[in-house]
Amino acid sequence: MSELVFRNIAPKRTYVSKELSNYRLYKDFLAKDFNKRCGYTDCDQFWFGGKRNFQIDHFKPKSIHPELERSYSNLVYSCSYVNRAKSNIIGDFIDPCDTDYNEHFYRDNFGNIYPKDSSVPAKYMYLKLKLYLKRYGIIWTLEQLDKTMEKLIDLIDKTGNEEAKDLLVEVTKKYREYKHYLRAEQ
Repeated sequence: MSELVFRNIAPKRTYVSKELSNYRLYKDFLAKDFNKRCGYTDCDQFWFGGKRNFQIDHFKPKSIHPELERSYSNLVYSCSYVNRAKSNIIGDFIDPCDTDYNEHFYRDNFGNIYPKDSSVPAKYMYLKLKLYLKRYGIIWTLEQLDKTMEKLIDLIDKTGNEEAKDLLVEVTKKYREYKHYLRAEQ
């Protein structure tokens, strides 16, 4: 099995204005800076019910570092699963904005996340944050399917192949109905 890149677009904290009175007020900025994706798993917020279900992780726990509670440089946009798993653990975590996760993690052909053998912190995070859960591979696979369908639509538009068009319409319709159902629940 080949090693695929963990993520294509790295998050980058860009908020530089004044410190806000409550860290929750940064959520819109974090969603933008993290490309609407979990900083630790790179999963799109859509698959977790949208922004309202995403959380703000304090990279250095606020219970231990209360002085960093409202510091934007200490905040990570996170899915609830990882945020809860990380909780108040102090450990060898890699900040998703300070280090290229592609140097520490990779995906297999099914989108499952794995730590690179050379990265001790990635191995630690893999276990502590439960990055081995199949949900992250399923989400990655669904995203790849969505991208492939979009490319196929463009190709059919250019070539006009009717058999491919009929098959794509059938598959896309079922897939889109499911995504619409998920969006309606958000």
